Amino acid sequence: MSPKQLEQNMSVVVFMKECILSGIMSVNGKKVLHMDRNPYYGGESSSITPLEERFTLPDSPPESMGRGRDWNVDLIPKFLMANGQLVKMLLYTEVTRYLDFKVVEGSFVYKGGKIYKVPSTETEALASNLMGMFEKRRFRKFLVFVANFDENDPKTFEGVDPKTTTMRDVYKKFDLGQDVIDFTGHALALYRTDDYLDVPCLETINRIKLYSESLARYGKSPYLYPLYGLGELPQGFARLSAIYGGTYMLNKPVDEIVMEGGKVIGVKSEGEVARCKQLICDPSYIPDRVRKAGQVIRVICILSHPIKNTNDANSCQIIIPQNQVNRNSDIYVCMISYAHNVAAQGKYIAIVSTTVETSEPEAEIEPALELLEPIDQKFVAISDLYEPTDDGTDSQVFASRSYDATTHFETTCNDIKDIYKRMTGSDFDFENMKRKQNDVFGEDEQ
Repeated sequence: MSPKQLEQNMSVVVFMKECILSGIMSVNGKKVLHMDRNPYYGGESSSITPLEERFTLPDSPPESMGRGRDWNVDLIPKFLMANGQLVKMLLYTEVTRYLDFKVVEGSFVYKGGKIYKVPSTETEALASNLMGMFEKRRFRKFLVFVANFDENDPKTFEGVDPKTTTMRDVYKKFDLGQDVIDFTGHALALYRTDDYLDVPCLETINRIKLYSESLARYGKSPYLYPLYGLGELPQGFARLSAIYGGTYMLNKPVDEIVMEGGKVIGVKSEGEVARCKQLICDPSYIPDRVRKAGQVIRVICILSHPIKNTNDANSCQIIIPQNQVNRNSDIYVCMISYAHNVAAQGKYIAIVSTTVETSEPEAEIEPALELLEPIDQKFVAISDLYEPTDDGTDSQVFASRSYDATTHFETTCNDIKDIYKRMTGSDFDFENMKRKQNDVFGEDEQ
């Protein structure tokens, strides 16, 4: 089938966010065409295999590295919150039937050059080495307050107005010290900076509740990770779109976005035009409609050992709060291993990421690299971050934002919901993602 044979309601150029949106739009009855210049789904959010396909390796890698095919390395590593938005999307669309997940074995926070397990329950708070005895009791009281908090029940507010009281004032109310504020805001609420301190506390309280509820589902940590790497996620949503009539073209260059009267009418590729009414794409396809919003450094490290002081975990996340290393934004470490079918036997992959703040990005992530020593191989990538210059309602060209440094998908899902609202004019509703009732394992009943 050639592009000129396709008359579409919408054309989609594919990354992970775009794969998810195309699946949702297909379920909602839109005709969708996927075009990707790459030979694989998901663009930057894919997992690369074999290893030598994307990374420059020594002429003859040691036998201990195993075969190239033993590796599936995420270019942009992230974990899923067990009770978070992406897991909801997977459950509602039933894309979970294509994927298998493992619980990430630990969530840690950095303090004074050492790492500690993140305490998120009353029991863990009392047992944690992060705090002194009196601080533990105050933090426990805070966690009880958060657990009982219900924005629809003023009896649970304890003098806090969720719409006007700042988070800084909530911390003061419970007399929490700076170290506790650091790990609460950055390792529980998962903020990247301290800007949240001076805005109303409701979102922060809900973020901490999300972390605790996600942890309660599986126990070891609040995070999940798919076997064989994150590349399985865009493939799962691509399958969903195909079930509902979506058409795929990988290895398909995009030569031009065709506009008429300021609106998109098609995508030109290899001399042919696929006509469309709406277009979703990542920033690299429309450089004239996005602006640079910063940079992210990501360092992929191959190890022959688990990270020290993590109880020999096969997978974990470590957050280094900004204040601990005199920065404006956090440093993230996420580690997975052979246990997830992404590395050769006995090997571990740790990825360090942060927002670039100086002219020497590699020096910025040194505190994280020190936690990983010794490192077998290291691959450094510095990426520009882009955001759309307009909301796309006039042109009907909807650009996603570049992937940030965080090691979870909550900000990714916020962008998906924002694009959905701009495209449809209505708020994102998980109910609209449900498959048709008669759809059985990807096939309609005959």
